[in-house]
Amino acid sequence: MSSIGWRVHGDGRRIGTGAVVAPDERLTWPRTIGIGLQHVVAMFGATILVPAITGFPASTTLFFSAVGTVVFLLVTGNRLPSYLGSSFAFIAPIFAATATGGQSVAVGGILLTGVLLAVVGAVVHLAGSRWIDVVMPPIVTGTIVALIGLNLAPVAWGTCQSAVVDGEIVQQGCSGFRAAPLTGLVTLGSIILVTVLFKGMLGRLAILVGVVIGYLFAVLRGEVDFTAFGEADLVGLPTFTSPTFDLSVLALFLPVVFVLIAENVGHVKSVAAMTGKSYDDLTGRALLADGLATTLAGIGGGSGTTTYAENIGVMAATKVYSTAAYWVAAAGALVLSMSPKFGALVGSVPNGVLGGAATLLYGMIGILGARIWVQNKVNFSDPVNLTTAAVALIVGIADYSWIPQEGLEFKGIALGTAAALGVYHLMRVIARWRGTSAEPASPASVPGGTELEGTSEAAAR
Repeated sequence: MSSIGWRVHGDGRRIGTGAVVAPDERLTWPRTIGIGLQHVVAMFGATILVPAITGFPASTTLFFSAVGTVVFLLVTGNRLPSYLGSSFAFIAPIFAATATGGQSVAVGGILLTGVLLAVVGAVVHLAGSRWIDVVMPPIVTGTIVALIGLNLAPVAWGTCQSAVVDGEIVQQGCSGFRAAPLTGLVTLGSIILVTVLFKGMLGRLAILVGVVIGYLFAVLRGEVDFTAFGEADLVGLPTFTSPTFDLSVLALFLPVVFVLIAENVGHVKSVAAMTGKSYDDLTGRALLADGLATTLAGIGGGSGTTTYAENIGVMAATKVYSTAAYWVAAAGALVLSMSPKFGALVGSVPNGVLGGAATLLYGMIGILGARIWVQNKVNFSDPVNLTTAAVALIVGIADYSWIPQEGLEFKGIALGTAAALGVYHLMRVIARWRGTSAEPASPASVPGGTELEGTSEAAAR
């Protein structure tokens, strides 16, 4: 183990076929910094999108995402790679709270959510995560991870606003891939080609290289607006907002806790599936860390955080799971939050470029859910498993919504998660009661346990 907590993987320059850089390993620092910058690129668009939608200060949100990532790495003992970015689950309750009492009331709701999640994490850490494994077996966790990625597909494609000009409907203000399809195609094509054209680290930096190529192409096409960059200050502190509490709206934030639990557990399972090593003992710490990070954001006026699926896609593409890269990413995010000019430059990356990169990243997240099924040998001839995945995926992909009352809305990821849990356990209980269960005679191993490790080791051999 190196003096700062990481062993150098091999010679630090190359990754063997079928090998991965483990969380406690690192490549050479220049290569590690390159991977960390990919994580900054991956998280930036979505992390900034939440404050853009809710009206929260972007620099403040970026600041607390950096602080939250550091908290996560420390609480998990530097063993679990993750970036904590803005959670989309907070958008609906933030709107409701802001309309009622302003931004400070919304911040109070975020703080409460963080405290409750931290409490859940402490309980899981002390009492064990076995009950979570029972509640969320591989068919459920794999489905949740998959629907999180696939639910983001429309974000990658984007939306357009329409206006009537001279009697004709004209699309204006497009986002995502459709904002500039040619630029998006160049970006996506560059990532794909760099991945297979180049060996070594250049190939593993395909996402970052592809984004840079796409950005330069967008500059040549006149799609990049440098106005904000020219007007921004070089250095500046984020603005902070103190929380206030209104009992009438705090309840709107409670359902978010359930979503964050699912996302964090899904993240732990995803990292286990990708590295072939169980991290179940860190489940409680992961929940506690995200709870503390969200609490800190609530204290200072940032958006609530969650483990970021976008960065799972980067790890899947690079095969580098080193936590050192996430320290670099946190440092990069902190620099961005302290430099309005640099933040404006990064913010000038056009929608077409982000849409091209997101097309690949979000798809990778969806496929990682399927990998959890494969790693744990989920039996889809069992109608319980088949129905659970079928219903939840459609709910998540189609982005079903439910509005139980004005100002409170549950959408695809939350409803898909609830559907996965509800359908699985309801059908399993009835099947056992009626004797129609297709479960194997011997109990299946717990997801992320010895079977996962054995399967991964056998695959490596």
